[in-house]
Amino acid sequence: MGADTVEGMYPPEPWHLRGQMYLSVFLLPTAQAPALPPVLGAAVRPLTVGGRVAVGAAWVSYEPGGVLHYRELLSAVLVREGGRPRVCITDIWVDSVASREGGRRLWGIPKELAEFTLDAESDPLVDATITEPGAGGPFCSALVRLKRRMPGRFPLGFTVAQALGEHVKRTPVRGRAGLRTASAAWRPEPDGPLGYLAGRRPVLTLAITDFWLVFGRSAEDRAKRRERSAP
Repeated sequence: MGADTVEGMYPPEPWHLRGQMYLSVFLLPTAQAPALPPVLGAAVRPLTVGGRVAVGAAWVSYEPGGVLHYRELLSAVLVREGGRPRVCITDIWVDSVASREGGRRLWGIPKELAEFTLDAESDPLVDATITEPGAGGPFCSALVRLKRRMPGRFPLGFTVAQALGEHVKRTPVRGRAGLRTASAAWRPEPDGPLGYLAGRRPVLTLAITDFWLVFGRSAEDRAKRRERSAP
């Protein structure tokens, strides 16, 4: 398959996305946190709380109204680059080939394909499972209980830093969302790819509701950045 054919499979950046996210934050001993690729490890340092590494894990449903709609499970290490916070996605699965190819080629996000059940119809409960294709049973599931809805909508803004080839790719993410407090029981298989979360309770869980996001930069913004960085 040629490069032009692959690029035609996914939208150009930026991606405008809408949906729901169920996010938990865990604190892991440094030795048990997911490893970063060498090019990232040379540029960033994990954010720690009480000597433990902050790791976020989230189930996401991207819904119609954005450029793609699909489901996702991700795990990310919170890091700092100098004094600036960053998000480094270490493990991620989607049920969309277009999302997988675009995420890998545009931003260096190591997306893999998986099969999902993400049932959010029985408010206040969200029941989620994920299975690798042909792998038999699920390798992770979670039950999220939604609680208080916070009034208003809140700005979202962060930068994703990934290894793209031998370079660090920094991608801005901006948007707005509603918020609900929540609790979550995660059940990753100890021998599965998210085994580092097995037996752990999150220190914080939030539902990020009815969000809209702009992921990436427009062609105009990319051209301006190239002009500023030119000698």
